[in-house]
Amino acid sequence: MPVTALVSAKSSGVTTTALALTLASKRPSLLAECDPAGGTIRAGFLQGEVGAGFGLYHLATAERTGPDALAHAFASHLWSMDQAGHRKLLPGLTDPGQAAALTRTWPALSDVLHVLADDAGYDVFIDAGRLALESGHLHPTLTPAPLLHQADLVLLVVRGTEQSLTLARHLIDPLRTELTERGNGPEALGLLLIEDGPYRAHQVADALKVPVLAALPADPATADYFTTGGRPPRGYGRSPLLRHARTATEQFEAAVSRREIQRQYPPRAANPQLAGVLQRLTERSGPRG
Repeated sequence: MPVTALVSAKSSGVTTTALALTLASKRPSLLAECDPAGGTIRAGFLQGEVGAGFGLYHLATAERTGPDALAHAFASHLWSMDQAGHRKLLPGLTDPGQAAALTRTWPALSDVLHVLADDAGYDVFIDAGRLALESGHLHPTLTPAPLLHQADLVLLVVRGTEQSLTLARHLIDPLRTELTERGNGPEALGLLLIEDGPYRAHQVADALKVPVLAALPADPATADYFTTGGRPPRGYGRSPLLRHARTATEQFEAAVSRREIQRQYPPRAANPQLAGVLQRLTERSGPRG
């Protein structure tokens, strides 16, 4: 199953979107809340149910002990978001000042997430927060850069508004270059559109020159529930956001599968001589005067 990282230029609803995808997946799923600016799910959706002694920050200490310690710590710091334990959360940082301690932990954590996806069949979603650049590259402290480098998909979450597209436009080339030089290639980059604003998916793709891999409807009631927790809204299980998020997870899997097939079976190189033969055959098969 794919490891999908979600990022934004500014306030595009990355956490809400990642939570919706995790809860809607038809498969076991995990949301790793890896925004260096701090996590919001424990204080919002979980309403303080998870204390500060639990979550991402504690993996940094374990990683310094060794891979086995990190794997055990990772498993012990996952929080079940449903009774069956099929929807898990790695809660994020409680203090942005903790982000620097994780700089050397990100690569090892990425390996663990890919094992969970590849060997255990989990849909893995990474909330990587707002992108921060330094000299044209991902900032080493303010972004979890290794998680983006190794992700199967990196989705820039945008809204269909002029403001959102303007902010996103300045990030496309640096992000594409970053994935080309250090990541899984520029084909790993896609857009996830929140249908809030006048621009439709094809217009957004044309404006940013990046494919829209999925679009989620603006669903204020469900989005507010994911942000603040409490009682689910009426019809929550059949809400537009969850229904479209379920479809989106399947679209992501299909996109990654297509990329893998293309890597294994690259297009056959064009043969100029054969092209000339085909051209002559086409000319001969045309109407005779």
